[in-house]
Amino acid sequence: MKDALPLTGGWTLRLPDSPLGGGRVPAQVPGCVHTDLLAAGLIPDPFLDDNEVGLSWIGRTDWRYDTELAPRTTGHERTDLVFDGLDTVAEIRVGSTVVGTTRNMHRGYRFDVTGLLAADAPTPLSVLFTSAYAEADAVREKLGDRPNSYPEPFHLLRKMACNFGWDWGPTLVTAGIWRQARVEHWSTARLARVTPQVTVEDGTGRVRLDLDLERTPGGEGRRLTVLARVGAARAAEAHAESTADGANAETTTAEARAETTADGAAASLTVEVPDPELWWPRGYGQQPLYDCEITLLDGDRELDRWTRRVGFRTVALDTGADEHGSAFTLVVNGEPVFARGVNWIPDDALVTRVTAERYRTRLRQAADAGVDLVRVWGGGIYESEDFYDACDELGLLVWQDFLFACAAYPEEQPLRGEVEAEARENVTRLAPHPSLVLWNGNNENLWAFRDWGWEGELAGDSWGEGYYLGLLPRVVAETDPTRPYWAGSPWSGSWDHHPNDPDHGTAHSWDVWNRLDHTEYRTQIPRFLAEFGFQAPPAYATLRRALSDTPLAPDSPGMLHHQKAGDGNGKLARGLAHHFNEAVDFDAWHYLTQVNQARAIATGIEHWRSHWPRCAGTVVWQLNDCWPVTSWAAIDGDGHLKPLYHELRRLYADRLLTVQPRDGGLVAAVVNQSAEPWTGHAVLRRIAVDGTVLAQERLPFGCAARAVATLPVPGSAAPAEGSAKELLVVEADGTRAFWFPARDKDFAYPVPRWDLSVATTGAGAEVTVTARTLVRDLLLQADRLAPGARTDTGLVTLLPGESATIAVHDWAADGSPEAAVEKALFCVNSAQKTIG
Repeated sequence: MKDALPLTGGWTLRLPDSPLGGGRVPAQVPGCVHTDLLAAGLIPDPFLDDNEVGLSWIGRTDWRYDTELAPRTTGHERTDLVFDGLDTVAEIRVGSTVVGTTRNMHRGYRFDVTGLLAADAPTPLSVLFTSAYAEADAVREKLGDRPNSYPEPFHLLRKMACNFGWDWGPTLVTAGIWRQARVEHWSTARLARVTPQVTVEDGTGRVRLDLDLERTPGGEGRRLTVLARVGAARAAEAHAESTADGANAETTTAEARAETTADGAAASLTVEVPDPELWWPRGYGQQPLYDCEITLLDGDRELDRWTRRVGFRTVALDTGADEHGSAFTLVVNGEPVFARGVNWIPDDALVTRVTAERYRTRLRQAADAGVDLVRVWGGGIYESEDFYDACDELGLLVWQDFLFACAAYPEEQPLRGEVEAEARENVTRLAPHPSLVLWNGNNENLWAFRDWGWEGELAGDSWGEGYYLGLLPRVVAETDPTRPYWAGSPWSGSWDHHPNDPDHGTAHSWDVWNRLDHTEYRTQIPRFLAEFGFQAPPAYATLRRALSDTPLAPDSPGMLHHQKAGDGNGKLARGLAHHFNEAVDFDAWHYLTQVNQARAIATGIEHWRSHWPRCAGTVVWQLNDCWPVTSWAAIDGDGHLKPLYHELRRLYADRLLTVQPRDGGLVAAVVNQSAEPWTGHAVLRRIAVDGTVLAQERLPFGCAARAVATLPVPGSAAPAEGSAKELLVVEADGTRAFWFPARDKDFAYPVPRWDLSVATTGAGAEVTVTARTLVRDLLLQADRLAPGARTDTGLVTLLPGESATIAVHDWAADGSPEAAVEKALFCVNSAQKTIG
């Protein structure tokens, strides 16, 4: 049997003579230079103030990691040194022998070190990292430069692009042994690669297993046996926490087996599972997972074993032509899905700090917000197994980008070979996961070639098209034909249409954030919106932890440093000016920008969901942050939930009411993504600012499962266009929608008044606010009560006489809790200056 010995302890990091003065410090593996220097107290936290700037030298320095390998053992024919991830350009030495070099962060490496280990003493192991900038310079010298969106050379080597900074991330160019390292001893043969292809047809599940075998000289030509077993299905909760559908027991599907023999370097076998339990996205069914195991035998002697979990489901991408253009609809188990999505970036700029628990927390938050699709964006990494395991268990569909973003990528060597090796390895690695439903070639590069001036600048040089339209679809077709491939996002399906044509394929919408009012989202109905977003600062507690600015201001030094978007604050200001008067102070500005972010996303999602099935998905940019920053995220870099997060819970709920302008009049759209019809009566009330009901209508409706119904708003219930003194409220089965006919700065908000009570609970309090006037977008910022305090409620609009009870967790409500809560409560009525 193969023996694997992890290399996790005993590592040291050699310090450069300048600026750290030489010497060594303990090193963590997996880890990186930044985390090791932080642990040693040699550098300040790069996430605080502008410390990032003073640490730029780290990425331009060569580094060395050292440890010792245990003495040689007997009983095995072969010894391999294995690295699952090296960041990025490295030379590996065992004793005085260079056993290999690397130049790709996104793949693993295996080196034969048989005979290099001493028999009676440890053998030195060194990993020497060359600066990523030096490698990029060498590639530029050989191939010439290529255009990109940022003044950093991330496109000239296979490394996490956002290491070099982004419009939401710091420039922290890492180096290190960033994934597991180990020594493996084995004999005769091993399972070098296992690629499962899981299909369902005519009620039978099939797992085809394609195997690559590596043999020692003594094992060549030897007839070996391969056993494959797919065990009884177990619901996801048996592996982790419960799903939204409550699956919690084993199913009755019996295990299935297959056997074959192999005397060469490859083998294939298929396991059939009659009547498998299907894996579904959350909200559509359960997520049963099957244990899949392969054993490689030499007679009765076990040589190697591979185990994963698989799920049975079908996935297709409907791109058929229709009267609106061409569709882009994911179809799972024959069921068309409106994708309620979020974009995912690395959850920490120093990615080795992201644990399995942290992945699960963040993805559980996504699921709790109604999300059913997570797009892994192409400027980050292929995430760890922990990420995809959590998605399998939570029923979150995964759209996986290949790692190309916002740049022209050379297609010549040495990059082309690395790209193909990286693609084949990661397609194989992720193939078992039922959550993975789409491979996407790149982020914005096809669009950029057409619209960002690249074509003329490149003057015929390669830029990546051969990857996206040639190499990558071929790798997917050969390795993972059970899943669809799409060449890029945005992409219309061919050069016959503009790459970002909203009527064809996937679209990105950034005109709103960059230059337009968010009401302009209503002017288009894209077939699938894969990126759109609006910025807001992080939570107040996050700002106070990360910045020493006194006082805080939108343009104070720390705030500006932690705003990475070009003219980001200017765009925030212009976005506010469309709707609000000037904020009364910084706290009000902070609140209003968060309100405007939530409002912008709500405007888009409500409009696009109301046009299902023409529009088949929205993927918000973005779920998470990688450090404390003003950004498009719903969850900030310290893990605090912005108002946008809570708004997503409403927007992505199975049932949604929304008021939409259509053809010169208003309609109430009843959006039903649940599995059951939604029938009932909608109550429409035209209400004056003081709470007086001016008109009321009760309209019956019936909406089929996974469908949308629209109700024209009767003229009696419709507020006059531009009216500053009345609004429309629509309610049905506990859901509610508002329509304000005038902008906030033009609306006659009363001075807000409310009654407040605070009742302590075991680990927090319940805050009850009873409105005495109309109160628009009331928000309790719990982190102002205590940095770790949190609430389960976002923006709430109350009519006169209505109450809202807000649970606050992790807060010791002692002293004068009402006074503290008053200071943490905000609403639109009082946050903007009164004009005139």
